[in-house]
Amino acid sequence: MENVSLVGLSRQVALQRELDVIANNLANLNTTGFKSDEVVFQEFISPTARDDTFQRGADRRMSFVWDRATATNLAQGPMEPTGNSLDVGLGGRGYFVVQTPEGERYTRNGSFEINAQGQLVTKQGYQVLGENGPIAFDQADNGITITRDGTISARGATANAPAGQRGRLRVVDGSTPRAMEKAGDNMFTLRAGAQVASVAIGNVDVRQGFIEKSNVTPVLEMSRMIEVTRAYTSLASSIERHDQLRRDAIRSLGNPSS
Repeated sequence: MENVSLVGLSRQVALQRELDVIANNLANLNTTGFKSDEVVFQEFISPTARDDTFQRGADRRMSFVWDRATATNLAQGPMEPTGNSLDVGLGGRGYFVVQTPEGERYTRNGSFEINAQGQLVTKQGYQVLGENGPIAFDQADNGITITRDGTISARGATANAPAGQRGRLRVVDGSTPRAMEKAGDNMFTLRAGAQVASVAIGNVDVRQGFIEKSNVTPVLEMSRMIEVTRAYTSLASSIERHDQLRRDAIRSLGNPSS
């Protein structure tokens, strides 16, 4: 293939990848605690070729588009009041810790519930971990309260029963700004070589009766989707015109009498 087609193809692949990321952001517009993604592009310079038999000097360096990585926007999403005592929003940095079959995972989704065993779990049924392990409630517990530092208390069967502590939510953060990466199911895991550290009590901002909404900005994502779609269509038309010119040239060269 000619260089024009190769460069155009690399750009089309990059645009398709960006369109997939934008579509995923829009699909998770109403997902609690979701963090939007964006594609990081980088210029790729192809290795130069040399052939002294057919030309003088080296080939020119060709520049291609490379979708190097997908970066996650960890900005705070808006807090929405729900009135549900088991909904917990997390302000600032940090993640709740949950136990999954693959090990510990981290999430900003604080929409919790209590399972049949009296344990605090996520909507997927994963145990929510406190500083001393899973958080469990007695069958007669009611009036559950969660303080701003994540301490969970509940009263007994009667309204006058004293409140007893059931644990404190474990809130952690990565040891470096990009220590976390998405692991699917709206959860995060540690990158290779990264470490996790507990957030100091004074920096924990747990808000009972709230959930953190997705930080996706729909207007920006829709505008970007239109822009990417138009760029892809324009590029496809340009490649098609170039191919047509090449076909016409080959046809003319193959018919010298015309």
